[in-house]
This record gives sequence, structure tokens and C-alpha cells, in this order.
Amino acid sequence: MAFQAFTDPAVTSRFWYSKSSGPMVAGAELRWEWETYGASVEVRVKEVQEGRLIRFEWGNYQQPTTVELRFTPHAEDATFVEVTESGFQGSGDDAVRWLNDTVGGFSTALCAMKALLEHDIELNAGPDHHPV
Repeated sequence: MAFQAFTDPAVTSRFWYSKSSGPMVAGAELRWEWETYGASVEVRVKEVQEGRLIRFEWGNYQQPTTVELRFTPHAEDATFVEVTESGFQGSGDDAVRWLNDTVGGFSTALCAMKALLEHDIELNAGPDHHPV
């Protein structure tokens, strides 16, 4: 369930971004939108291993970074999701800001995904975390 939640924009848009130009498949070039904020990002899907891995690049902070989502099954109905983002550039305060933003963003998205998948609750966590 967790893997499909990240590959299917009909599900992902219920807990992370509000709109995607397509599903997460290897080779796809996508545009994700957060309509509440008038923000968007270009995404290049580099690798997808069904049920195990999604690797993509996106243009965060004016420099592309690489994100890996790894999915490890636990028990019958649980999956451990590990997020790694690399390729940050800059130093000092800029690097700290980038790291804080990415950790906070992925933590919020993962919590919202968990609520959706386990309880069918849409937390609206992004807009609540960053109200307009």
C-alpha cells in the first residue's frame, strides 16, 4: 500500500502535493503542484523497482537533488519507508535551512500518508503546517 501511495497521484495528492502530471514510472518527467501555495516542481523519475524503490530528481532550492524512497515490508500489513535526499549544495545557513525544510516536509508527508492508509483520514497536514 505505501509504495502505491507514492506512485499513484490519485492517492499521493490526498497527502502530499495537490496535483501531478502523471504516475511515478521510470523515465517519467512530471510536474507536481501545491495549488494552495501556487508552487510547483519538475520531477524526473530515475528508477522504480516495484514495491521496493523510487528514485527521482527534483529542482528543490534551484539545484536538483536526488530523493530515494525505500520500502521494506514488515509483518503482513506494515511497510517501513526510508527517505534519503542527497545532492544539496551550499554551506552554512543555506545547508541547514535546506536540511530542515526537507526533513520537515518528508516527516509531514509520511505522517499524513500513514493517517490516510491506516484510517482513511486526510490530515491536510501540508496546508496546516504552512498556512497561507
